[in-house]
Amino acid sequence: MSDDDVTSFLEGSRKLQLATINPDGTPHLVTMFHALSEGRIAFWTYAKSQKARNLERDPRVSCLAEAGDEYTELRGVLVYGTARPVGSRDGVLAVGMAIARRMTPGVPDELLLPYVEKTGLKRLAYVVESTKVVSWDHRRLT
Repeated sequence: MSDDDVTSFLEGSRKLQLATINPDGTPHLVTMFHALSEGRIAFWTYAKSQKARNLERDPRVSCLAEAGDEYTELRGVLVYGTARPVGSRDGVLAVGMAIARRMTPGVPDELLLPYVEKTGLKRLAYVVESTKVVSWDHRRLT
């Protein structure tokens, strides 16, 4: 896929699989809702979560978004990178709002904000600085 195709695909995907590295070196793989922040994958999580503890120790991640059921429909984007913490509380809330908007299209911000502000007190947010992007689109094989 082209860079524009990758961005479009990530914009159209509501969730992705996020892999962090456990203390014993094994992958910790979870499904996450995400948003894009200036073209980069952004997500948030509870500060006490395993992924947050993993990222504090080792910020390397892999992020996979995929679609398609039949072989000829398979397409996806795999982003390798480093998860950088969003430093400010306003930044964490901005990521939370972007994700909430994607999860609940059409719901006005004034209804989303109380939830985001409350749950955001216990959350951290990250933006993924990509080091490598791999993509595929089997629809182009035919």
